[in-house]
Amino acid sequence: MTPALDPITLALVQNRLDHISHQMGWVMTRTARSPIFSQSHDFSCFLADARGTLISQADGIPIHTGGGGFAVRAVLRDFKDAIAPEDVFLLNDPYTAGGNHLPDWVIARPVFVKGKLVAFTCNRAHQVDIGGGAAGSYNSAATEIFHEGIRLPVLKLIEAGQTRDDLWRLLLLNTRLPEAVDGDLRAMIGSTRIGAERLALLVEEVGPDHADEFFEGVLAHADRRFRASCSRLAKGVWRADESVDNDCFQSIDGRITVTLTVSESGLIVDFEGTSPQVRGFKNSSVANSTSAVFMALASFFEPDLPKNEGAFRSVEIRLPEGTLVNARPPAPMTMNTNFVGHEIVQVVWKALGQALPERASAGWSKGLRSITAGLRPDGDRYVMYQWPAAPAAGAIEGRDGFHLIGGLITLGGLALPNLETYEHLYPVRFRRHELRCDSAGPGRFRGGAGCDYEVEILTPADYAFCSEGVGAPSGFGATGGKAGAGGEIEISLADGTTIRPPRYGVERHGPARYHAVSPGGGGFGDPKTRDPWSVLHDVRDGIVSAAAAEMEYGVVIAQDGRTIDEARTRKLRRAFP
Repeated sequence: MTPALDPITLALVQNRLDHISHQMGWVMTRTARSPIFSQSHDFSCFLADARGTLISQADGIPIHTGGGGFAVRAVLRDFKDAIAPEDVFLLNDPYTAGGNHLPDWVIARPVFVKGKLVAFTCNRAHQVDIGGGAAGSYNSAATEIFHEGIRLPVLKLIEAGQTRDDLWRLLLLNTRLPEAVDGDLRAMIGSTRIGAERLALLVEEVGPDHADEFFEGVLAHADRRFRASCSRLAKGVWRADESVDNDCFQSIDGRITVTLTVSESGLIVDFEGTSPQVRGFKNSSVANSTSAVFMALASFFEPDLPKNEGAFRSVEIRLPEGTLVNARPPAPMTMNTNFVGHEIVQVVWKALGQALPERASAGWSKGLRSITAGLRPDGDRYVMYQWPAAPAAGAIEGRDGFHLIGGLITLGGLALPNLETYEHLYPVRFRRHELRCDSAGPGRFRGGAGCDYEVEILTPADYAFCSEGVGAPSGFGATGGKAGAGGEIEISLADGTTIRPPRYGVERHGPARYHAVSPGGGGFGDPKTRDPWSVLHDVRDGIVSAAAAEMEYGVVIAQDGRTIDEARTRKLRRAFP
């Protein structure tokens, strides 16, 4: 290694790259128009080198960024030598442009220093509406990608600093919320401009002729770190699967199946045996499936592992064509970042947990998501994402699961919005948003609790239901832990009728009360070995009822509700002092 590429300098370069990603995210949060960005942070910023290799994904949602290199490589493929300073590219298509699903638009800005292309700054953001058959662009009734909204190949949105007004008008014509999309696109473009300015300064410091060497240095370092982590895995072949019990229209007996081969040379992650693609919009693209695998691998080990594409040079991913993890066109795909993205992560975690049991994780629960759209009293259209009905995380050795959190594929990166802001923006009134008692999976380390969420929708509205977490428990237990509770949704109409909507579907209802209880995460380890004082704290916090404390944990709560009945607890437990 040359003196210029010593470990300290490389660490500083990686930190600078990650800081630039964070700066881009701060710009986006402060300037975007839609609450989906300004509050919930459903976007991700990342950097790629001149070859389209991801060199930083420090800000955002993991399912967005792990496959970011596919998008940049599509830009390089389609425009080759027609990439110039002050160009800005736009894309979303999962079949032709390296997209994961259509609502996630990617802005990619090339970075030039002294006339040389050195990198790209990118922002992938989930647009509030891109047309299609349902407001909010989660069309649960879709059976082909043409039902899901506008498809964008790699397009040059800005050419040599001049915005293509014809293309801009086309984009705004294909959304129900043109004002919001207009502002959000400008925020995305602005964030990549700030990132490009900062990245150009870094390249100038290391020298434009040496930028590739430094970028290769951080990628090679990530490779070494990840290989060192994988050396702790038991060598061999490990198999796991996750069920997929519906195709958005009917029950099916589907599976995501993985075979993980661990050898001295690296990992093979093979999805042979996975079920064929389905009729509904849960099919995954190559970019999305790859991103989910990268996310599962990176999150299984130490949190300080470098998050760039170099980390996965020793990983071979096999995605059989025509299956749920690599669908053929024109299969619909909008739900794939959530499901089957969730199942891909879980199944890889299960296989890794066999090879390194002390790092195993109980299951994260599956979410309840509905998009509600209608008219405000002033006649303007609105689209509200029901993020607050959030799922919960599974427990691991040494840590309880996180309570209602932004879904597995975000690893908590999706923030729950401020309900007061929602009441200001939309014709709604919130009645309840609290932790759900007895939803968390019992274990030595308890799963996270789901939520009890109730909101009044004050005007007639369209509902797009995407509620995978309804029904049977989805947050499975591990090593003796138990599953968290399943989820439920009901809608109470003005005439007193109560209905249970389908897990997937598009319906219209008049003013109504929407009530959801989201599922809990799985527990880890035998519940009877949980620290009794931790059980007491859970009871006092409303996470566990006194009855469940006795039944599941063998801990008897005294009548005052604030102490443990030690004598009765000793009769139920051997390990209580």
